[in-house]
Amino acid sequence: MTATGATICPGWSHPVRAAVPPFTEAGLRRVLEKVQHWAPYVDGLLLDDVAAVLDDHTPTADEVGEHARRLRGHLRRLVDLAVVSTVAEQDKHVADLVERGRTLRCEDVPAEHHRAVGHLRRMAWTLEDLLERLVADQCLTEAP
Repeated sequence: MTATGATICPGWSHPVRAAVPPFTEAGLRRVLEKVQHWAPYVDGLLLDDVAAVLDDHTPTADEVGEHARRLRGHLRRLVDLAVVSTVAEQDKHVADLVERGRTLRCEDVPAEHHRAVGHLRRMAWTLEDLLERLVADQCLTEAP
């Protein structure tokens, strides 16, 4: 469908196609759901979560699952940021941290408590190193 802009804008004589919305109703619902569940990639909770795992207090067996969930979310956001900003392509150390972060994030938390705490700590150290490198590479302006 085309219309002339003469009725909308005097002097405009070029044909104009009708607007086509970029999404269907289902597509808009998916976008809305993603926006509603979005969390910033770096916030004050990242360092709190890292500190909770690396602190002198060893997480209990009941706390391991929640810590793992939170650290995985932080890893996902920082890894995505490093890849999208192309820092991972420019800095070999960041590329190594991205690969380590992806691997750790996808691994199951071991059932044995001692090994589970070790896994959490590896995730936390990777997060801390990746955050430090992203700040150094000016991908992030400053640590939270």
